[in-house]
Amino acid sequence: MATTLVALLTASAAWAQDVKIEPANWWVGMKNPDVQLMLHATDIANFEPSIDEKGIEITNVTRTDNPNYLFVTLSIGKKANAGDKTIALKSGDKTINVKYPLLNRRKDSAKRIGFSSDDAFFLLMPDRFANADPNNDSTTGTTEKANRNEPYGRHGGDLKGVIEHLDYIKNLGMTTLWMTPVMTNDMPQSSYHGYAITNFYEIDPRFGSLDDFKNLTAELHKRGMKHVMDMVFNHCGTGYWWMKDLPAKDWLNKWYDKDGNEIFVRSNYRLSIINDPHASQADLDLALKGWFDSTMADMNLTNPLVRNYLIQSSIWWVEMADLDGIRQDTYPYSDVKAMAEWCDRLKSEYPFFNIVGECWISEAAKLAPWQKGFGKANGIEDSGLPTIMDFPLQEAMIRAFGEGEGWGDGANRLYDSFANDLVYPDPMNILIFGENHDTGRLLTKLQDDEDALRMAMALLATARGIPQLYYGTEALMKGNGNDGHANIRGDFPGGWANDTINYFTQMPAAPKAMYDYIARLFNFRQKSMAIRRGSMTQYTTEGNVYTFFRYDATTRQQVMTILNLAKEDREISLERYNQIPNAHLVGTDITTGNAVDANGKITVKARTAMVINMK
Repeated sequence: MATTLVALLTASAAWAQDVKIEPANWWVGMKNPDVQLMLHATDIANFEPSIDEKGIEITNVTRTDNPNYLFVTLSIGKKANAGDKTIALKSGDKTINVKYPLLNRRKDSAKRIGFSSDDAFFLLMPDRFANADPNNDSTTGTTEKANRNEPYGRHGGDLKGVIEHLDYIKNLGMTTLWMTPVMTNDMPQSSYHGYAITNFYEIDPRFGSLDDFKNLTAELHKRGMKHVMDMVFNHCGTGYWWMKDLPAKDWLNKWYDKDGNEIFVRSNYRLSIINDPHASQADLDLALKGWFDSTMADMNLTNPLVRNYLIQSSIWWVEMADLDGIRQDTYPYSDVKAMAEWCDRLKSEYPFFNIVGECWISEAAKLAPWQKGFGKANGIEDSGLPTIMDFPLQEAMIRAFGEGEGWGDGANRLYDSFANDLVYPDPMNILIFGENHDTGRLLTKLQDDEDALRMAMALLATARGIPQLYYGTEALMKGNGNDGHANIRGDFPGGWANDTINYFTQMPAAPKAMYDYIARLFNFRQKSMAIRRGSMTQYTTEGNVYTFFRYDATTRQQVMTILNLAKEDREISLERYNQIPNAHLVGTDITTGNAVDANGKITVKARTAMVINMK
């Protein structure tokens, strides 16, 4: 609640501490010297700000229709030094001083290297992974308390739990951690997933502290791993502190009935509308301005104050937590121009950074315009988004490994999906996956066929792009997403002290075999320049067998992947692969560790993959 200004004018020092300022600090030495401060207190718009600090000046002051907010832009020049700076707020004969801290950046902060095709993502939900600190399960001041018996409730997983099991993730061959959002979600129920954020500048205390989050990055970096933070710009939780006192009438996208009463209108979720040259404005408005859910207020990024607020929040997290990348949720639902500006400003501050956006579009022709380099589309010159998620491949995988051979079925779906790379500006900078926190568990989608799951893992580990695993895939976790998200977001066995079995320390035989299989593939991937950066040559399918090669011209490393989706063993002639250098199949099958020395033909067992590191 905003502080009552009139009552505190006689105690200006106390009042100054009650002015809410976001962001709470900034840094000297940023490429863009400007930072927009949002000040909140009752009637603060009546005050005029000034600053008398070396190298710093106020270049803009904006007042909205709400007198409880004041937006002040500081320009932090090259002569500015780190330290607490004083902003004077004056109204008549009253002057109130507010302290604002400026920090020094980390050395070479702007040169940080983001994720790339060298990496492999491990996605987890922190509430469902491991609980190392039961004391923060039901933190005072938060609405929803922990209850593991409630499928959609808080279960108590936290950041310390993730830190304790980083070696488990690293040993699996993963290089990059992506967690669902960890910012405060102080909602009455179902807040565990993190996508209804109620404070863009705070770690949810049920996950831990800001120091815990920073420590997580440090521990990842000690292991040579990277940290990608999940963010949401399209919406915020309706429990956000500003919802009862919006900074401006147009801070959110709102809908009204014919009598002028505010009403809830849900998005139509039809992303193809945005690229449709024949789309109606009514459909487009519903897609972009309709609320994602009744508990998720739709942010109006066409308002420059909102846009700046969100862009700065992401830069703040990169600097504060030393991040290596960002994953942006529901990317196309936000204003496309605003999102392009966000990408450009991040890349301006961090030229080697990377961003992946969730564009849940199942057709390559409609997905490709969202990737940087496509050119003019969606009403803008270029999206600026470096990495997109390969939903077309994900759907092709599920169908291919679960059906028989046909002209366009089975293994042909994999070939056709990669053939669509002609429309993508940068196929190597695409996140490939079989499942995530919003889809059904891959093993369940594949009718509990562990052979199919192994083939899917071999494909993800060796195909072009940036692979992503979802926690529990390696442990044979199941769940049908059609029956609700709770079924695909289960607690990881052993993450809680009272669990009867601990998969972190002693997996049963079947999950252990899958873990070892995946670990062999992805640890090999880290060592293979051919897979991480090489070209990809694929061959049309024969007998429901799909084959492709990865080749690196610099090192001359070469890997051949063979997926036999048939229910029978297949004998493959090597003659058709003559265009591939050294395609005589002498090497090692990474999936088994067995030597391969084929003489013109090779036999691939039914429902298996071979990943051959060729000599």
